[in-house]
Order: sequence, then structure tokens, then C-alpha cells
Amino acid sequence: MLQAPQRTAFSGPALIRVLARLTDLDVPESSQSLSDRLSQWLGWTDAIGLSTALGGTPLNGHPAGGAPRGGQPSAAAAGARADGHAEEAECARVRASLAKAIAGDSTFAAAKRRAPAQAPVQDVAADAALDYAVFRQRYQSIQQTMETTIGNLRGRLRTMLAARTPAMARLAVVDAVMERALGAREHNLLATVPGLLAGHFERLRGAEREALAAAESAAAVAAGDAAGVRAGAWLDVFRKDMQSVLLAELDVRFQPVEGLLAALLTR
Repeated sequence: MLQAPQRTAFSGPALIRVLARLTDLDVPESSQSLSDRLSQWLGWTDAIGLSTALGGTPLNGHPAGGAPRGGQPSAAAAGARADGHAEEAECARVRASLAKAIAGDSTFAAAKRRAPAQAPVQDVAADAALDYAVFRQRYQSIQQTMETTIGNLRGRLRTMLAARTPAMARLAVVDAVMERALGAREHNLLATVPGLLAGHFERLRGAEREALAAAESAAAVAAGDAAGVRAGAWLDVFRKDMQSVLLAELDVRFQPVEGLLAALLTR
């Protein structure tokens, strides 16, 4: 009964697919290539920085990465792989901690079922007073936590890469340029997600109200159960959907970290 609109299937990230399923937007997939999009998003100063990093041009008078050319590897290189695996464990810990925070957040916990005799009156009153602002604020708070935590982790991985080989140091510079160039765009785009979910919130609530009203008019209500529709069930559906969107957003935010970590673990 309480189902989201069916939309065109997307082949992109899970976040896009989930939002397409839950919202009333039907945006066609872009025909532009990634390189074409990047050319539109990068400013000329970012393009210069990116070109410099990719070309291996010395930065600030030092070879890219600051690592000496020629000679024997430094003593720190011997423990580089061990450090990489330590960072791999730290990345896994951070991601698991963020996922656990999303899954265990009290705002998204399913409501406890009350006794049938109490449910109709209490559920109707609670439904009327429910405001989406509570969910919006909590979503935004978790977004801020993800942005700060993952940003710090990303910076630490770049620092470790910069101390390795010149090639890895160039990668660290490229990532820094990309974060600076695209960070604001990413922030603004992800900031629209709570607004998109507001529509899903209202549609689910409206659908349940219509179902309950139809059942009542047909005299099918019995102890708070209207033809299989439990009052307040829509809210549990919404909470689960919001958790799914947050977890999908976590996947998107973690992608740069996974790329840097993969480079760090390269033998």
C-alpha cells in the first residue's frame, strides 16, 4: 500500500538509484562524458593546478612529492606497507562507525507498537503533530559528521601518500585539487537531499491517511487495523528509507578515501 513511485532505472551510484525510487523526480541520465562534465566544473585556476600535478611539474621549487630522486630508499619506506595496512584498518573502523551511527540513530528507530485499544487515538494525534523538520535536522547533522570525519581521513591519507614516491605524491596533489574544486559542488548537491525526502515523507503520510479513510468509510476498521493498514506504519517505512539514503550517501562520500587507500596499499 505504502509504496514509492516507480521511476526509470539508473545505472549510477546507489544514492542516485535510491533517490530516483523514492522521489517524484524523473531526470534522464546525462549523455555527457565525465571529462566533459569536469571541464565545466573546474575553474581555470583548478585546471592549472590539476595540469601541473598530472604533468609532474615541480611544485614550489621541489620535485613533486618531495621525495629525493635517485639514491637508496629512505628507512621509512621499509615500513610503508605496514603503515598502509594500519590505515586500511582505520578506514574500515571509521566507515563502520558512521554506518553504525546511522543504523542506530534514535530518530530513525521504528516506533514501538502500542496496545490496540490505545493505538487509534494516540496514533492520529501523533501523526497530526509530526513535523518533517525533526528528520531534516537530524539528516543534516549526520551529513556534517560524515563530511568532517571523512574529510579528516582523506587528508591524512594524502599526507601519507605525499611521503611515498613522486608518483604517489602527485596523486595526493591531484586529490587535493579535486577536493578543492569539487567540494563546494558536492556539498551543495548533497544538501538538497533532505528537501527531496520531504516530499517522500508527505506522500507516505498522505497515502496512509487515504487508506485509513477509505477503510473507515467501508466500516472495515477493527481495533485500529484498517483492512491491513496499521496506523503509523508509514512512518516506519519512511525511517527505513531515510536510513537507506544516508547509507548510500556514505558510500558516495567514501569513494575518494577508497581510491587513496588503494594507492597507499599498492606494492
